[in-house]
Amino acid sequence: MSRFARDHRVFFVEEPIRNDTPEPWLDVREDEGVHILVPRLPAGLGEAEAATAQRMLLDQHLAGEGVADPILWYYTPMSLGFSSHLRGSLVVYDCMDELSAFHGAPPELVERERQLMKRADLVFTGGVSLWEAKRNLHPNAHAFPSSVDVPHFAAARSIAEEPDDQAHIPHPRLGFYGVIDERLDVGLLDAAAAARPDWQFVLVGPVVKVDPARLPRRPNIHYLGPKVYDDLPHYLAGWDVALMPFARNESTRFISPTKTPEYLAAGRPVVSTSITDVVRTYGDTGIVRIADTAGDFVAAIDAALQDAADPDRLRSTADLVLRDMSWDKTQGRMKELMDRTRARARAASQIHLVASAPAQPAKHSNGRAVGRRSGFDYLIVGAGFAGSVLAERLAVGLNKRVLLIDRRPHIGGNAYDHYDDAGLLIHRYGPHIFHTNAQQVVDYLSRFTKWRPYEHRVLAHVDEQLVPIPINRTTVNRLYGLDLDEADVAAFLASRAEPVAEVRTSEDVVVGAVGRELYETFFRGYTRKQWGLDPSDLDKSVTSRVPTRTNDDDRYFGDSFQAMPLHGYTRMFEAMLDHPNIKVMLNTDFDDVRDEIQYDRIVYTGPIDEFFGHRFGKLPYRSLTFRHETVGQEWFQPVAVVNEPSETVPYTRVTEYKHLTGQKHPKTSITYEYPAAQGDPYYPIPRPENQELFRKYQALADETPNVTFLGRLGTYRYYNMDQVVAQALSVYARIAKEEERLHGLTAAARELRSLGMETKSRGAAAERAVGLGD
Repeated sequence: MSRFARDHRVFFVEEPIRNDTPEPWLDVREDEGVHILVPRLPAGLGEAEAATAQRMLLDQHLAGEGVADPILWYYTPMSLGFSSHLRGSLVVYDCMDELSAFHGAPPELVERERQLMKRADLVFTGGVSLWEAKRNLHPNAHAFPSSVDVPHFAAARSIAEEPDDQAHIPHPRLGFYGVIDERLDVGLLDAAAAARPDWQFVLVGPVVKVDPARLPRRPNIHYLGPKVYDDLPHYLAGWDVALMPFARNESTRFISPTKTPEYLAAGRPVVSTSITDVVRTYGDTGIVRIADTAGDFVAAIDAALQDAADPDRLRSTADLVLRDMSWDKTQGRMKELMDRTRARARAASQIHLVASAPAQPAKHSNGRAVGRRSGFDYLIVGAGFAGSVLAERLAVGLNKRVLLIDRRPHIGGNAYDHYDDAGLLIHRYGPHIFHTNAQQVVDYLSRFTKWRPYEHRVLAHVDEQLVPIPINRTTVNRLYGLDLDEADVAAFLASRAEPVAEVRTSEDVVVGAVGRELYETFFRGYTRKQWGLDPSDLDKSVTSRVPTRTNDDDRYFGDSFQAMPLHGYTRMFEAMLDHPNIKVMLNTDFDDVRDEIQYDRIVYTGPIDEFFGHRFGKLPYRSLTFRHETVGQEWFQPVAVVNEPSETVPYTRVTEYKHLTGQKHPKTSITYEYPAAQGDPYYPIPRPENQELFRKYQALADETPNVTFLGRLGTYRYYNMDQVVAQALSVYARIAKEEERLHGLTAAARELRSLGMETKSRGAAAERAVGLGD
């Protein structure tokens, strides 16, 4: 849930706590972005009254937070008792255990699960065995075996300090953490401890639903009680072998213990009983040993102690086993399934609406009505600048029916902006500064927005001071403590420049213009962070975008038109797409609709290699991650963007949005920008071998009928926003010309027929001519 909280507000409702409070109330706290809601109820309330109280507290809180159509996520069907009245955009049942098999399970649990299965749009199960048991109960069920926060538990490999209650226990230590309940095989534990009194058995966790008096008591069995999550690596660090002595009964039949990968991440060998999901997932790894009888269990521990004597082999094997088991990947896959499920529901709804409310028939110029096929003339993939501009032009200029989809939950692509919790307008995906020399582009976008004049200025943090970038006269004078005029600056830079016989790389561009020292100061570290490559390995186009000046012009861009949309980019896109011929579907992947909806042509603005299933391999991209913060002061920095060229600083720049928007507010919002090798594709990496790979995909695209590739990702080009708009307008002009030609050919064919001139040969020629434009 903490990972979902990065992009959503998450409210996690805990089980109620009964106490001596006179009235029900809601205890609210926040942990890692998750809002945790704990109902506090009077001790004397009956079950029905308790459910009513919980419902009231939940409704009040959601109303106060302005929550409408939430995603409802259930960990237990029993929660229907206080939430069955809620309606949301999606219902997820995250079935982690076969709860009905647990000791003391409520008798109504089975019926509640039947109700939840009927209501759920999507079912996740906590392991493969559980999925096998549930898959016939729901058509959209998916298995998610245990994942692991590897860095958290891998810390145990280097922790030396012992917790106080474990430090006195001798070695070898054999440890277990988790709930101590009917799933623990207490007989096996007792027999193993009796067989090897020199081994120490350490159990960490609460005792639940079993009588503590029934637990085995021996000098070498140590019950340390419950611990918080953050402390678990400290206990693991002191164990020689990690244990999972589970009983084999109905309550463990379907479990997929999360502790297995956690133990391995800590670098500890594991001994477990033959739990089905443990055996099928880890049984052949060589670092998880399986045994059921007391004798075999003791022998397996002995072998695991030998495994522990070679920690390097153990850890390298564990890392290989865990390589695809992170919570980030699990959450990403869950989100993908959630988005796809919602998209299919919306697509089905849209298809129904189109079918049940057909458009008025179009008429030819002679007044005769013609039938219109249900569906769309164009499916446009991607609601950024490229897709949105072309959607508007096709809908308005050619009266085409357009379905515009995007896998994200918003329009605008990377230019999307929104108001944060403080009421400040920010750019979700880093600063987008509009500038252009193309009057055609300005005239077109001005139909959908008014403008706020803004000239972008950037400072670089160098030698404990902020200096202008691009390099200009001020930069040189401040950096070197000089007072040079424009001519002197030109001479200064020329004296430091190193002639390059053939300018091929980004390093060549800068070193040839300003010399190696300024290259090292401003460009090398920044470029290495941004692109993950040295400038000597990048095409010259990257640094050629940044000019060098000898005057005091400190503007980042020199374009004739520089401004920001007055009310933001998202408002501009909303106006652009406000047309009855345009249908927009968000949270929708291309694969979800490509075979489900009727359309004549595709405009694809996503990665071209993805369209073709990465047939020749993936095209390389650089990605970005962002850390957004709201600061309790009016201003944070003197300009909108401050660059950090040093490689010792992990981020590349800090943006303060109020400089861009002109918004007045007592607080300010900033964004730290971190380049990344993995994630959403932002920047095509300009290298010759990448262009060669792209040309292979371009050849495929040229052979693919009725598909147009557009935009930065569709054409693998590092375009600015205005260049993407110009490209989309150019593609529209070409389509309009083709439509005009087709209309002329069709009219000519009709004229031939009306004049009675359809000889067999002429008629065939006319039919072929008409077919060319379809």
